Amino acid sequence: MWLGPEEVLVANALWVTERANPFFVLQRRRGHGKGGGLTGLLVGTLDVVLDSSARVAPYRILHQTQDSQVYWTVACGSSRKEITKHWEWLENNLLQTLSIFDNEEDITTFVKGKIHGIIAEENKNLQPQGDEDPGKFKEAELKMRKQFGMPEGEKLVNYYSCSYWKGHVPRQGWLYLTVNHLCFYSFLLGKEVSLVVRWVDVTRLEKNATLLFPESIRVDTRDQELFFSMFLNITETFKLMEQLANLAMRQLLDSEGFLEDKALPRPPQPHKKISALKRDLDARAKNECYQATFRLPRDERLDGHTGCTLWTPFNKVHIPGQMFISSNYICFASKEEDACHLIIPLREVTIVEKADSSGVLPSPLSISTKSKMTFLFANLKDRDFLVQRISDFLQKMPSKQPGSSRAARKTSIADPAPESSPATQPSSPTSPLGGHQGACAQEAPTASQGLLKLFQRSTPMEDLGAKGAKEKMKEESWNIHFFEFGRGMCMYRTARTRELVLKGIPESLRGELWLLFSGAWNEMVTHPGYYAELVEKSTGKYSLATEEIERDLHRSMPEHPAFQNELGIAALRRVLTAYAFRNPTIGYCQAMNIVTSVLLLYGSEEEAFWLLVALCERMLPDYYNTRVVGALVDQGIFEELTRDFLPQLSEKMQDLGVISSISLSWFLTLFLSVMPFESAVVIVDCFFYEGIKVILQVALAILDANMEQLLGCSDEGEAMTVLGRYLDNVVNKQSVSPPIPHLHALLTSGDKPPEEVDIFDLLKVSYEKFSSLRAEDIEQMRFKQRLKVIQSLEDTAKRSVVRAIPGDIGFSIEELEDLYMVFKAKHLASQYWGSSRPAAVRRDPSLPYLEQYRIDVNQFQELFASLTPWACGSHTPVLAGRMFRLLDENKDSLINFKEFVTGMSEWLQGLQGLSIPNPLLRKPPDASPGQSSHCSEPRVAWSP
Repeated sequence: MWLGPEEVLVANALWVTERANPFFVLQRRRGHGKGGGLTGLLVGTLDVVLDSSARVAPYRILHQTQDSQVYWTVACGSSRKEITKHWEWLENNLLQTLSIFDNEEDITTFVKGKIHGIIAEENKNLQPQGDEDPGKFKEAELKMRKQFGMPEGEKLVNYYSCSYWKGHVPRQGWLYLTVNHLCFYSFLLGKEVSLVVRWVDVTRLEKNATLLFPESIRVDTRDQELFFSMFLNITETFKLMEQLANLAMRQLLDSEGFLEDKALPRPPQPHKKISALKRDLDARAKNECYQATFRLPRDERLDGHTGCTLWTPFNKVHIPGQMFISSNYICFASKEEDACHLIIPLREVTIVEKADSSGVLPSPLSISTKSKMTFLFANLKDRDFLVQRISDFLQKMPSKQPGSSRAARKTSIADPAPESSPATQPSSPTSPLGGHQGACAQEAPTASQGLLKLFQRSTPMEDLGAKGAKEKMKEESWNIHFFEFGRGMCMYRTARTRELVLKGIPESLRGELWLLFSGAWNEMVTHPGYYAELVEKSTGKYSLATEEIERDLHRSMPEHPAFQNELGIAALRRVLTAYAFRNPTIGYCQAMNIVTSVLLLYGSEEEAFWLLVALCERMLPDYYNTRVVGALVDQGIFEELTRDFLPQLSEKMQDLGVISSISLSWFLTLFLSVMPFESAVVIVDCFFYEGIKVILQVALAILDANMEQLLGCSDEGEAMTVLGRYLDNVVNKQSVSPPIPHLHALLTSGDKPPEEVDIFDLLKVSYEKFSSLRAEDIEQMRFKQRLKVIQSLEDTAKRSVVRAIPGDIGFSIEELEDLYMVFKAKHLASQYWGSSRPAAVRRDPSLPYLEQYRIDVNQFQELFASLTPWACGSHTPVLAGRMFRLLDENKDSLINFKEFVTGMSEWLQGLQGLSIPNPLLRKPPDASPGQSSHCSEPRVAWSP
């Protein structure tokens, strides 16, 4: 354990030195371990005879400097393993740092401060549970607010002892992480360091280790690079910083501030030293991971998880893993990634019972479903509590209508009944749902089946020759899989499932399996009639989104017969308009029409709608908005992966500028716009099962296959032609559908086209060469790229705003940019701490950038006081109020940046007429809290 440094005058009495370096000594007490002679025996006897309160730990670490005779205890241990852990931490984190100091007294002061910081943090985390009053934490929060001038509304999430590197000298202090700010304070040897960084200003956040800085966290803004190191638990700290930075980026993207999620579970005995916000963020992170792993609706909340085993009848073994429980689902994920995944909707559960325990099968739990599948879990630590939680959730499930047992069966994907009894056959995802279609069922054939069934002539498989035989084999393989692993939501998903997906999903099962693998089926069956209501409400409504939809309707797969007539066009219009009505934040984005048209080929309108919801809101987050942020983020990931996997090609692609040109069209349309339809749809099969990972893998495989030709290209156009010709010749020789003309194939005219590439060979190569990609790694890269992309977009917005200001305004470009940043910071402050203010409530991200950020009279008064020569005085609020009313032309109690700058310009021109210097020639003050100026008398003139 770490000890508060105490002075030791005689370091070697009764102790043996085992390890030493210029700053620390590890010692073992005589009488412990091997050797020691008579002295060791005497000391050992003395230690045993003395009572426990006087016993001395057998190992200790001392701090010393070369020219000093004084030693300081910094750690002790009861075992060699414990003391070695402390010794290694000191060597890895402090040795290199201490070598920088010139003064030995400074070294000792730094070490003592660091050890005290570690002890304080350990004590903070080891307080007894059960006390609802986090006294120490409240004390730290009050200290933070006082130190940095934060208002009451700024909540502290957690604080950590660490060192901030100022130049090459570390400053030991405390790092405070609040909802909206990163703060650091240090006072050492009479020197004070105080930092405040807004999360919305962070452009880079990384955990790294270099020769200069030991394992550290790097935080970059537009103006500075900050390094923090010597954390007791750097992984926990970095994860929390990532979460807070992510929340800030979300705020910049769609103006969503941080709100505590009341639906997340609360521990019965919260940890005394962990804030409620920290618990909320931890629970939120687990919940997001749970939703993403099992493709569950965004409103699903994880209640808890526990280790267990699952009996898998297909290979007759007990697979170890984790069981997850939420309000509507029981899920299982094996420890081995591809061994088994399982999703059991509680709406399907009929029986939950505790089986008899045995030595072979301890604490078993059996769960049966309506589709007559039984799942056996075992090795559950708290089975009784688990059963009670499941029972509680089952009781809250919507009650079934009396006498509708057959209808209840129709609300789940289940094992198909014999064809001879269609009246009792349970519904599959591709069959019409009773009561789900509303008025649409009678209005159009597309309400009950996909367009492919309506526009494709039914040709017997026997007449299709080898292709028909191959398709029949695929269907048979899937039927065998359904028999062994189950069918529907409760299917065991294993490596065998992935193998079948990679071999191609048969046409007859494509719509069903897309719904299952994407999780769209869950949302559809739990929202009966929702799509029909949206269609009814959106019919006849006109908006910017509907205008854009009408413009793109006839550009959606015009080569396919299904979209060469009004039936397909009308279905596409209804689905896109309904989604724009459901999610006005996205509304409509180009490329949504191409993807949706393909979804309509394999599913009914309602099924296509819910698949579109899964794509836009879960599987491709932020892809289809006005700034296509998600696609730009994944484009950055693609560039990073190209550097890692194809370093020879990466620099060439950057020089040509090809990555940005190709990736948006590839990712936004899932290759549907650049590859023959029958080939691209196979990639869509894999995408619904694997997610964005497969899109990145295929993109890398395409570049790899064309590396030699791309290295020889001299410009972007030539490279685009090479890739276009390659993609045009990616064929699906197993497709039983009539070939669809590919408009992009015009690129192949002229020279001899390249050899055909089989889509299944391309997929095989992508998995063989780039299978090391993991979903967790992609999410980590997404965070890193999201910071870059959103801050780059913010910089672009700033430049656009500045360019939109008239040239005769009287400010330089640099002054306008500085004013914009101060004005924007004031607006964001209203979202931090003043959610009741009109500026926070009435912000509209759809407005032009010039009008998005607005401030009210109180915020204007604060800016007015900061930017004017009479910074304090009784007349300041009166002047500010009058000027605000003058600028507020539409009388909505808010002014935007253009109005603000115009008013300030007119005011300055008036000052210049009075020969008063321009107060804004100096750099505008930072809008961070705790930075306001103070004066006692109003000033009317000063030197800039």
